[in-house]
Amino acid sequence: MSEVTRRSFLQTSAGAVAATSLLGNTARADVNGKIRVAVLGVNGRGRTHIKAVGDVDGADVVLLCDPDEQVLAKRAAEFEKKYGRKVETETDMRKVFDRDDIDVVTVATPNHWHSLATIWACQAGKDVYVEKPGSHNLFEGRKMIEAADKYKRIVQHGVQLRSQPAIQEAVEHLRKGTIGKVYMARGLVFRWRPSIGHKPDEKAPAYLDWNLWQGPAQETNFSRRYVHYNWHWTWDYGNGDVGNQGVHETDMCLWGLDVKLPSQITAMGGKFLWDDDKVTPEVLTTNYFYPEEHKMIQFEVRPWCTNTEDGATVGNIFYGSEGYMVIKGYKSYETYLGQKREPGPKNSGDDPVVAHFTNFMDAVRSRKAETLNGPVETAHTSSGIAHLGNIAYRLGRQLNFDPKTEQFVNDPEADKYLTRQYRKPFVVPNEV
Repeated sequence: MSEVTRRSFLQTSAGAVAATSLLGNTARADVNGKIRVAVLGVNGRGRTHIKAVGDVDGADVVLLCDPDEQVLAKRAAEFEKKYGRKVETETDMRKVFDRDDIDVVTVATPNHWHSLATIWACQAGKDVYVEKPGSHNLFEGRKMIEAADKYKRIVQHGVQLRSQPAIQEAVEHLRKGTIGKVYMARGLVFRWRPSIGHKPDEKAPAYLDWNLWQGPAQETNFSRRYVHYNWHWTWDYGNGDVGNQGVHETDMCLWGLDVKLPSQITAMGGKFLWDDDKVTPEVLTTNYFYPEEHKMIQFEVRPWCTNTEDGATVGNIFYGSEGYMVIKGYKSYETYLGQKREPGPKNSGDDPVVAHFTNFMDAVRSRKAETLNGPVETAHTSSGIAHLGNIAYRLGRQLNFDPKTEQFVNDPEADKYLTRQYRKPFVVPNEV
């Protein structure tokens, strides 16, 4: 089935009967109206995906995929205990994409896999929920947009605060001038990040397919300093905390200011606390300037003992001519007006993860990408601004960037950081 997708075909009872005879047992869940979901990457964030899909009416997790067989077996056992049914497992996501009975994949792999998994899924006719950051480098984000558009796929980026009504209300206040003319946003990532120590290279354990885990990255020796989670602090697989937790806050900055990629970037930081295996900076201060819009973004990453900023440790502050707004985490905002900082409008709500997944599944059913709260474009821009800040840090100088061409201005040295050398067959293609 080409343009008439299997999902739209199943919307009529006649189509459902025909599909059952054509596809056999694999179509039964669809005939019952369920969206069949495979979760890719189940060690960390994937656990949240499993639960969130389970909390959405009309969607079922039917398969878990991870190159770590030990993690996979543990998560499958937990699933069976909680839901009273077995779930299929697979170590190679490519085999998941080959299946006609999977409608949706959610991507909770390490960062360096996010874009390629999304592109492959789009090419295979799957809709995608992809965790932040949507991309590992700027080039990949643009390719994700192209793939979603070409294959007419629904792609939701995991910036769930966009599905929180209180935060949507906060943005309305910014738009209508509650704090006056908004000229600056500040992003905060103050997370407790201890030393990770030193771990040597060693032979990969038998239960982990180290080749699949590395995927698009250049081949290197296995080490516990990467697997699991601490890959965030090395450039081959992660993007530091500005490209980890920080993508929620970079996205909020862009959304609140109503801007996209900046023209000028500066960054300073480093490792001040520990002698350990982290490569990315522990502390990072980044500035992004929008000369045409007369706006700017400041971004702060701190890993250890620190103050709060009006009660916010992970969140945002917006500055306007008549006051300022504090966004705390994913669920609440407060405003303070005038020189005396008089309290203004405020609101709070619940954790928006399930709401974000529900918004995604609704779009999967309607085929209306314009209804997504976190469309694929946000995967490019909110991740991309983090990447630009990291490039400025790594080069140690101010960078001038052209948002239209998505290249640096007369700076081939900086342009090299916009993509990476891919390892076959795990290549993000120029033509998707």
